[in-house]
Amino acid sequence: MLSLLSILLTAGISAVHGACTTGTISSLSDVSSAQGCATVNINGFTVPAGQGFTLSLANNAVVNLKGNILFGNQSWAGPLFTISGKNITFNGNGYLFDGGGPFYWDGQGSNGGVTKPRPMMKIKMSGVFQNTKIVNSPAQCFSVSNPAPLTISSVYIDNSQGDQPNANSGGLAAGHNTDGFDASTTDLTITGCTIKNQDDFLAINKGSNIVFTNNTCSGGHGVSIGSITSNVVVNGVIISNNHLSNADQALRIKTDAVATNSTVTNITYSGNTGTGLRQFGLLIDQSYPDTLGTPGTGVIISNVNFITSTTSLTVNSGAERVALNCGKGSCTGSWNWSYLKTSGGKAGPITNPPTISGSYQ
Repeated sequence: MLSLLSILLTAGISAVHGACTTGTISSLSDVSSAQGCATVNINGFTVPAGQGFTLSLANNAVVNLKGNILFGNQSWAGPLFTISGKNITFNGNGYLFDGGGPFYWDGQGSNGGVTKPRPMMKIKMSGVFQNTKIVNSPAQCFSVSNPAPLTISSVYIDNSQGDQPNANSGGLAAGHNTDGFDASTTDLTITGCTIKNQDDFLAINKGSNIVFTNNTCSGGHGVSIGSITSNVVVNGVIISNNHLSNADQALRIKTDAVATNSTVTNITYSGNTGTGLRQFGLLIDQSYPDTLGTPGTGVIISNVNFITSTTSLTVNSGAERVALNCGKGSCTGSWNWSYLKTSGGKAGPITNPPTISGSYQ
């Protein structure tokens, strides 16, 4: 008769005094037995089409990716990968998750067309998620809702293949709504990452104490707060030392025209560089989903500051350097824009501004 230890070792799991120390995942069938271990090693494999790879980890677990994870192609809602647990260390070791985007891309993203698994990566852990590549997300890439402080670092998101049209996109870029990080959370830091996509690099929908720093991003819609809907609070966001290129805009705050009872406050920009900006350098707009339409007044925006180190935004010919479209009385207080410098293009419209210091146009 096989001993319990022999059975565990055969399954790729080691145990000491009844506690699982190391588990190995080489297919979905290994997940249930390995995910409770202190160390989880993931070998490269292909997740069957229409199924998700879900890890519910023990507190303080260490996860090591040791090969590439691919996903079979099938039209379904997703997500493709979900990870949860507290104080987790996820080491990608430079390996990748491939979402198979070209199978799904039709220029419509999550707005229509074929059903796309989204988000591709659902992050519900705290701790550290690092050194991982994500390529070809079908639509939105990361959704982050960490239960305690989380740092995401050295993550490389590459959806640049979606810049080109395909047979299903009607001449448009095939990739669409390929947001890098969608965050509705508290105590999140994203640092040292690279993002190439066709939508927001970061979209903050609600939350507090969110830091986005030292990232390199290109091709999308910039770093966004919003769109902000009703009964939402965003408080304490730092956007610093990022290089943002060839995007629709570098920095944006957008609130729904019909939203009520929401606040966006204590937003700090420092040391960012934006180049090749196609439409705006900085856009603050309270008329979403319109752009520079009739602004609503149900979201109060305050304390939006450019401080410490100059944020420099250079827009293309015909683009607008700064556009500020506030509802009457809904952008409040005194804003310090002394460290915002813009160039190129033309000055944008300024509607119902608060008191702003600095020469930013």
